[in-house]
Amino acid sequence: MSDKNHEPKRAARDRLVQQRELDRARERRRRTLIVATAVVGVLALAAVIGLIAANAGKNDTDSEAGPAVTPSGATGKDGLALQVGADDAPSTLTIWEDFRCPVCAQFEEAFRGTIAELADSGQIKVEYHLATIIDGNLGGSGSLRAANAAACAQDVGKFAPYHDVLYRNQPPETDDAFGENSKLIELAGTVDGLDTPAFRSCVEDGTHDSWVEKSNTAFGEGGFQGTPTALLNGESIFPKKGDEEISVANLKKWVAQANKGKEPGTVGATPSGSEPS
Repeated sequence: MSDKNHEPKRAARDRLVQQRELDRARERRRRTLIVATAVVGVLALAAVIGLIAANAGKNDTDSEAGPAVTPSGATGKDGLALQVGADDAPSTLTIWEDFRCPVCAQFEEAFRGTIAELADSGQIKVEYHLATIIDGNLGGSGSLRAANAAACAQDVGKFAPYHDVLYRNQPPETDDAFGENSKLIELAGTVDGLDTPAFRSCVEDGTHDSWVEKSNTAFGEGGFQGTPTALLNGESIFPKKGDEEISVANLKKWVAQANKGKEPGTVGATPSGSEPS
């Protein structure tokens, strides 16, 4: 057989090889496009999840409750602090808390007595700030409802004892029991002189809801990592200060160091605008 007879067959085989190569190249491009699209999708999903996480716990600042009604005697920037202790105490302990937060309850259990001792002796004044991040993370309204009730207690000089009652009776984190005003009013009955018609009306009407939301917004804008946040004269001390872990002994030591050479505050004085409890 002559070479001329082989040429058409070779040409056909060459075209078949070329076609196969083209098909393989198209398949590689198709797979590359699918993988690239999947990667973009994963990154987009991660971005969405990150955005959700970054905004977790932040409530809508547009409230139907109307203008913020500041509790009686509230202090600090924008009137967002509920103060316990003398105005002229040499040091300030700032605490950001959420009444549904279990770690906040643990913090209170561990340091309640020490903090009260330091405040009662004029060593510190405590500025409590209320947040509602658990409502934002888990749903429900217990953080908001409890914070509003605490602000209602502040109106009649009963914030400190009611604050302690709420933490001693805190439900499990996933149980939104504090979302029921009836539960909050029931607990108020354990604080002498708190369960009054005025208090009940304040709780049921959500008088301080917008103020609580304003406080929660300030928490988010403050760049804090979570609740509880505890600051001594503006310096973070929870879970540690520098290289030292927080403890009862260390808290007393840190306050003594901060107050060195300073006179204690007026023992028995109440914060400006507050009624004695």
